[in-house]
Amino acid sequence: MTTAAPVALTRKDFQTDQDVRWCPGCGDYSILAAVQRVFPELGIPRENFTMISGIGCSSRFPYYMNTYGFHTIHGRAPTIATGVRAANPDLSTWIVTGDGDALSIGGNHLMHTVRRNVNVKILLFNNQIYGLTKGQYSPTSEQGKNTKSTPYGSIDAPVDPLSFVLGSNATFVARTIDRDPKHMNDILERAAAHRGTAFVEIYQNCNIFNDGAFSVLTERDTAAANKLVLQNGKPLLFGKDNEFCVIFKDYELQVANTADVDENQIVIHREDGPISYHHMLARLDRTAGVPLGVLRAVEAPVWDDLLHDQVKAAYEQRGQGDLQALLNGRNTWTVEG
Repeated sequence: MTTAAPVALTRKDFQTDQDVRWCPGCGDYSILAAVQRVFPELGIPRENFTMISGIGCSSRFPYYMNTYGFHTIHGRAPTIATGVRAANPDLSTWIVTGDGDALSIGGNHLMHTVRRNVNVKILLFNNQIYGLTKGQYSPTSEQGKNTKSTPYGSIDAPVDPLSFVLGSNATFVARTIDRDPKHMNDILERAAAHRGTAFVEIYQNCNIFNDGAFSVLTERDTAAANKLVLQNGKPLLFGKDNEFCVIFKDYELQVANTADVDENQIVIHREDGPISYHHMLARLDRTAGVPLGVLRAVEAPVWDDLLHDQVKAAYEQRGQGDLQALLNGRNTWTVEG
């Protein structure tokens, strides 16, 4: 018997009949289009995809993807996704979340998913604001941010998503931006290919409540001087004519003028380098040069594999078991009428 060749999929196969209900001009449209472009290229049957989201503007995503999915509760998408991986490791499992959903009520769940290295792909839409609830400050909002919930300016230091997941020993960490579709496609493909937790922060513009939050990375006259596009094995150079570079000085990464340093001082990007380097790279944008691309990509044991190997070993050692006997236990009795 011959096996039928897989049916070639297109972007249209992943579109649904639901009206896409985001504000006109929202960056979420660009991210949705990128995911629908990339999925047909992965060679995975459509029925083997599942999209899982929490609560927020980004979390409407499962309605707009013609795949299996769950729209779950606030911050708990990683927990549901871990259950999916335990129940069916054949599924390509994607989490769609926002900075508020993942890093406030969901911070604990995100941390444990990452540290376990569950084989899921996490897309965190970071617009540095609460959009669905109409413009309150979020865990990633900058200090001094004036919003409806912080009329005198936020006094909280913001969470850095990349530093957060690196602190949980993430095996794949990347950042992209909604207004660079080609770069976003490349990062999504890399995330899909990674075995283990792939965490992708996507800078996403909320044109209603936080418009222009990332304009220095998208406007023609400022983008080149602020975007540090990472390439594995290549020196950290940026600027219109590579006039800026990154060097290691005083125990940290610093931006310098390329003309002022020796070529050997310029740091070479290593995705598989020590995690201390990736931590420094994630924090670099606090000064100048915002890293975009894959910061870290390493191999490590995958939670799903370990779990299913453990279950298989238990079956081999102890047999199938008897569910009714387990429920009855040793301390049961029959009450005679």
